[in-house]
Amino acid sequence: MHISYMLVCFVMVLFYASVLPFTQCTTLEEVNLINSHKNTNNKLHKVNHDHHQKSSDIALHGFILWGSMGFLMPLGILAIRGSNKAEPGSRKSRILFYLHVAFQMLSVVLATVGAAMSLKKFENSFDNNHQRLGLALYGAILLQAFIGFFRPQRGKKVRSYWYLVHWILGTIVSFVGIINIYTGLIAYHKRTLKSTMFWSIVFTVEVTFIGLIYLFQDKMEYTKKQGVIEGGSDESSMSCYQDVIPQRQNEKEMLPVACGKINALGNLFD
Repeated sequence: MHISYMLVCFVMVLFYASVLPFTQCTTLEEVNLINSHKNTNNKLHKVNHDHHQKSSDIALHGFILWGSMGFLMPLGILAIRGSNKAEPGSRKSRILFYLHVAFQMLSVVLATVGAAMSLKKFENSFDNNHQRLGLALYGAILLQAFIGFFRPQRGKKVRSYWYLVHWILGTIVSFVGIINIYTGLIAYHKRTLKSTMFWSIVFTVEVTFIGLIYLFQDKMEYTKKQGVIEGGSDESSMSCYQDVIPQRQNEKEMLPVACGKINALGNLFD
């Protein structure tokens, strides 16, 4: 009986001694597998988070440059064109000029924020048209702002050359800025595979509307003058009549004659 008990204990000890290591190994493998699975999930979550964050940063960069180059700068151009057509020194002229300065300065600030954001958060290898245009465009914006600060006074000969350079450079900057917004929308689509059709349509409608206002500014004054000329033609013709025409030696008075007839026929009948 004692020998049987000892044999049973020996068998149990031998069983645990042989099985326990395999059980421990299996447990460790399961733990490692679980940890590996967690690490993979964490990495995937981090990758997804980084991708979403980068997409958000690109979208914010685009909206900032849209506001700068696609909205504020064209508004500044419309404002200065309006001030040039207003009476010099008038209140309207001064207000439009200060609006031009405010819009352009705010545009430069936003462009600087967008450029700094691009350098800090994006890979800038400058291997695509959008990045190359953006770099050249930002340099031109700074040059245009510098030229604007040092404008000569009216009446000086150099003022004509300054105005010509400022106008040409400003037009180029605004035009290239609009083009670069379109290239930015294309680059965003390639990077995120998200559709940009809606934003392209919205921006096109905005640019078209601003362009129509730009063209209408040239014709607005001419359109107003059309009404003035037509409305005042009768009055001008009525005012051309004379009350008394001096006569020659006979001292004979004549009825009032239209000045148009005098100019055309007077010399023939005198």
